[in-house]
Amino acid sequence: MFIGRERELESLDRLYASGKFEFAVIYGRRRVGKTALINQFIGDKKAIYFMGVESNDKQNLENFSKSIMEFGTGIQAETAFASFQAALEYVFKLAKKERLVLVIDEYPYVARSSKSLASTLQLLIDKYKDDSKLMLILCGSSMSYMEDHVLAYKAPLYGRRTSQMKVQPFDFADVCRYFRHFSDEERAVVYGMVGGTPQYLLQMDDRLSIEDNIKNTFLNPTSSLFEEPENLLKQEVREPALYNAIITAIAAGASRMAEISVKVGEDTSVCAAYLKNLLSLGLVRKEKPYGEKSSRKSIYFLGDNMFRFWYRFVPENHSIINRGAANLAYQRIEPHLSDYMGKVFEEICKQYLWKLLLDGESPVEFRELGRWWGTDPSLRSQAEIDIMGEQDKDTALFGECKWTNEKVDTGVLETLARRSHIFHYRDTRLYLFAKSGFTKGCEETAGKMGNVALVAYEEMIRKMME
Repeated sequence: MFIGRERELESLDRLYASGKFEFAVIYGRRRVGKTALINQFIGDKKAIYFMGVESNDKQNLENFSKSIMEFGTGIQAETAFASFQAALEYVFKLAKKERLVLVIDEYPYVARSSKSLASTLQLLIDKYKDDSKLMLILCGSSMSYMEDHVLAYKAPLYGRRTSQMKVQPFDFADVCRYFRHFSDEERAVVYGMVGGTPQYLLQMDDRLSIEDNIKNTFLNPTSSLFEEPENLLKQEVREPALYNAIITAIAAGASRMAEISVKVGEDTSVCAAYLKNLLSLGLVRKEKPYGEKSSRKSIYFLGDNMFRFWYRFVPENHSIINRGAANLAYQRIEPHLSDYMGKVFEEICKQYLWKLLLDGESPVEFRELGRWWGTDPSLRSQAEIDIMGEQDKDTALFGECKWTNEKVDTGVLETLARRSHIFHYRDTRLYLFAKSGFTKGCEETAGKMGNVALVAYEEMIRKMME
């Protein structure tokens, strides 16, 4: 079942409909669904699809030749073009009179084995683009390669592309649409476990309980998810051991550069270089208090839910999992699931607020959303605000998110209201988000205040799935 990706397909369809030469670059992390997106797009179109392999130039040229011949003749031919230039020139000529899509998937594998491929493409694009009906798509999972050797200013292909698309994991709403049999709460927990990466979502079974899904995947030494983080790091980076140590340190609570450096036992300059790569991969995110310009207060956290869940629960239970004691491992994990979901719920609430804004239903037209932490001057103590968004110097919203089984009481609302006064906006809107709803007292107080939106999770999920 293909879900989501409406905007991406719309963009590709718009390029296709132009009828002229188009060159789209599609890239994103492994497992994120790039190939599925491309296959969905070319399903009803005349297209040559070729996937590069991690081999030599000769092997890739033979495979490319077969893809071209199968398109032209409908049968698999054994002959190969003499060069990539000859093969590509043939495709450009095929596309002179009719619309044709050429997809080179896993382009980095091909380009690494054929050092002149990028320059050849540059030459042929410049030669044929003015009277060609070809739509060329280069796709790759090595984001650093695609950014440095395809999109960058110094790359041979720079200035030739007509579109680029970084494919991101699904958002929470798409995950909900995928799982029809999970309850609303189970959908959130699954999103917290594997995020929106399609390949990981396929490992989940909505006919089973959350407990059984965790046991079958994260607590099963034979499952693909059990070794996925380590395998992915081996594919993406050269020194996975140090990357693994940095991710482990962050998962254990080290959030500032100095803390990470101490945990890992490396200089901050070394950690900074490795963190930069993890940031580019989307596995780690960097955050500053909302509105802060100084990077001194920056913290790091795991930006991928599957990595967050795995590093939070698997390593500390690794020995008993390998001994087949999935039940015992789950008993140790289950009491901490609600606390783990707190950060996940904050992200879901942010997506809800973006949905309101894009639908024209937000009372505050914010430009971005973030978290704030710092000193509450009235109490002279540290304080945090889960969500904050500013429209202008006079208008802002503040949000608090509670993933608990108890109804949210008046005290939480009063705390949020007090913390909103740390700032000096004339017009503020307060949002309380709750998994289990609100007490009558909280509802009455919110009604009297007049600037408060109480949003229960049940209401939120219905809105997001519209």
